Amino acid sequence: MITNVLRFSFKDETTEEERAEVLALMRRTASVEAVTFGTVGRDMGDPAEGFTHAYSASLQDLDALERYLHDPAHIDGDWTILPRLARLSAVRFTDDPAPDTAARVAALHAAKLAKYPEWARQLNALPA
Repeated sequence: MITNVLRFSFKDETTEEERAEVLALMRRTASVEAVTFGTVGRDMGDPAEGFTHAYSASLQDLDALERYLHDPAHIDGDWTILPRLARLSAVRFTDDPAPDTAARVAALHAAKLAKYPEWARQLNALPA
């Protein structure tokens, strides 16, 4: 299992309607075929860290991760999601004992960055 946890906050100018749209799009992404379990909700960490919400998606294996990364719902949703975020921090973990799992996950992420340069620009512009 590979799990991706995102903590994020919205830009101050993001309206309540836009926030609701972002959360709905994230819920849609967290429920695509490749995801075994996903959820979106309020972040319950230290408010001083500046995160208000969290997203989690768990994927069975590297094949599922690759499908998830390129799922049209994921790609399309990010064009609306990313411009409305002020901060984004990611934590990934796995129960896969293979020593190269982290490198293989990183390679899949790098391939997506290369395939979608505007997506990469928007993602990389977000402070953690």
